[in-house]
Amino acid sequence: MKIIRINSSDNVAVCLKKAEKGSTFSGSGIDIAAQEDIPAGHKIALCDIAAGDRIIKYGFPIGIAKEDIKKGHWVHTHNVRTGLSGQLEYSYSPTEVKSLSKPSSDKGFMGFRRKDGRVGVRNQIWIIPTVGCVNGIAKTLEREAAKMIGGSVDDVFAFTHPYGCSQLGDDQDNTRKALADLISHPNAGGVLVIGLGCENSGIEIIEPLLGDYDKKRVKFLKAQDHEDEISEGISLLKELIDYAKSFERTQCDTSELIVGLKCGGSDGFSGITANPLVGRFSDLLASVGGTTILTEVPEMFGAETILMDRAKDRETFDRTVKLINDFKSYFETAGMPIYENPSPGNKAGGITTLEDKSLGCTQKSGTSQVCGVLGYGDRAQSRGLNLLSAPGNDLVAATALACAGAQIVLFTTGRGTPFACPVPTMKISSNSALAKKKSGWIDFDAGPVAEGGDPAELGEKLFEKVISTANGEKLKSEVSGYAEIAIFKKGVTL
Repeated sequence: MKIIRINSSDNVAVCLKKAEKGSTFSGSGIDIAAQEDIPAGHKIALCDIAAGDRIIKYGFPIGIAKEDIKKGHWVHTHNVRTGLSGQLEYSYSPTEVKSLSKPSSDKGFMGFRRKDGRVGVRNQIWIIPTVGCVNGIAKTLEREAAKMIGGSVDDVFAFTHPYGCSQLGDDQDNTRKALADLISHPNAGGVLVIGLGCENSGIEIIEPLLGDYDKKRVKFLKAQDHEDEISEGISLLKELIDYAKSFERTQCDTSELIVGLKCGGSDGFSGITANPLVGRFSDLLASVGGTTILTEVPEMFGAETILMDRAKDRETFDRTVKLINDFKSYFETAGMPIYENPSPGNKAGGITTLEDKSLGCTQKSGTSQVCGVLGYGDRAQSRGLNLLSAPGNDLVAATALACAGAQIVLFTTGRGTPFACPVPTMKISSNSALAKKKSGWIDFDAGPVAEGGDPAELGEKLFEKVISTANGEKLKSEVSGYAEIAIFKKGVTL
C-alpha cells in the first residue's frame, strides 16, 4: 500500500492506490494496516480519532469527526462533517514571503501586440451578442466567417449566452462588464458585436464601456436596423478579418503574460500533484514580473487565512477579507449553506469537505504575495498573484478569468473535462491514469509527482508548455474547436 502524509501534523494520509483490507504500510515513521477497503485518492486514519476531534490534512483542519474513527479506517463523508460556519473576524498577521525562484530559461514569447499596447496569444475573430435573442444570427455568421479566415487569423468563435435583457442592478452590470471585457480582450484581432436593438444592455450601453477602442478592430451590428442582417454581418466580418490579418506575431516579454488558475472535477490527488505544480508555475511567472489570477472564492473558504497572511499590505488584506465575507453573504442571502460545494465527482475522487477542497485548491496560488484583489468584471492591474471574485462553477469562473485579462487558463482536474473558455484552456491531470484515458482532453500530466517525480523539474516543464501555448501551439480543446462563455448570474429575471 502506498500512502502520502502531506504534513507531519496530519492525522490522515492519502492512499495513492486502492488499499485492500489488511494491506500494510511501513516507513517515514508510519506503521499502519488498512482495516477496510479504501479507494485510491481517499484518506486513511493514521491514529484513533475521537468524535468531535478535527481531521488534519495539509497541516490544517479539513473537518470534524462525526463519530469515533479507528486507526486504519476510511475517512470520508460518512464520518466527517465540515467545520465551516458563517462570516468570521480575521486579524492582520502578515507572514514573510520567501524570494521566488526564476525559470531556468526565459526567452519571452511571440504574441500579437494590439493598438492599446495589450498583448494577445491568439489572433481570432470573436462574434459577441449583446443579448441572447441574436444567438442564432451569431452562429450563422460564425459559419460564414470560418470560410474567410486565413493568414495570421487563427479561428472564429461566436460566444453565445442567454443574457443581456430582463436583468436588473448588479446582475445587469455583471453582464455588461463581462461583455465589454471580452470585446476588449487582446486574443481577438477583430470583434463583431451584434445587438438586437431593443434590449436593456444594447450596443448604445456597451460601447461607452469600451473607452477609447480601436474602431478598425471592433464593429457593431444592430439587427433591427437592417433589412438583411446576415449580409451586413458578412460585410463587416470581411473588414474585420482583413484588419486582423495585418497583425503578426512579435517578440514579447514574459512579464506581459496573464494566466488564470482554475481547478474542477478534483480528486484526492489534486492537492498533491496538479495544484501544487500550478503553484510552482505561478511563482515562476511572478518571479519574472508576470501575472496570475486565482478565483473560485467558495473554494477558498477554510483556507482563506493562508492567502490573507500573504497579502502585500493592509489594504490588500482588507480587500481579501471583503472578498471572502461578501461571497459568504451571497450564499446566506440566497438561503444556501456556504459549505455545500464539493460535487459528487469531487467526493467520489476523495474530496470530503469544502475545507478539503479549498486547501487543495489554494495550492495553485504558490507561495508568492497576494498583490491584487479583483471584483467580478475587473481587469488585473497588479502584476504578481491576484484574487478574483467569481464562483466555483467551471464555465463561469474560467470565463471570469478571461474577462479579467487572462490570455491562457490553467485548469487542473482529477476527473477530466472537455470544455474551454474563450482563451486557451490547458487541462492538467492530477493522475496519470486520467491523462492516459482521456488523451484527447489532457494537455499536461502532473501525475508523476505522486510517483516520485521532481516537482521543480515538472514545474519548469509546465512553464515551458505555457510559453509554447503563448507562441501558438494549440491545446487539445482548441484542436477540437471548443470555446464558450458563461456569465455570472446574480439576480432575478424579469
